[in-house]
Amino acid sequence: MSGPPVKRSLTLKGHRTSVSLEDEFWRAFRDIAEEKQQPINALAADIDVARDPETGLASAIRVFILNWYRDKPRRLSEP
Repeated sequence: MSGPPVKRSLTLKGHRTSVSLEDEFWRAFRDIAEEKQQPINALAADIDVARDPETGLASAIRVFILNWYRDKPRRLSEP
């Protein structure tokens, strides 16, 4: 298990916000953004727009990462 969450700043729609994630989640988030050829701020903005307003951004990012890796075998098998 990793250490405590690390707070980093992201820019969403021109506004700075802080998000706390464990190092493993930050690494996975950067890897996904790179794989999607998208800046991490743009990916965070997409997640922010899609999330339920009652769900925190950090939680939405963690669930996005979980689903990304869970669905990866299916994405790889698609033509």
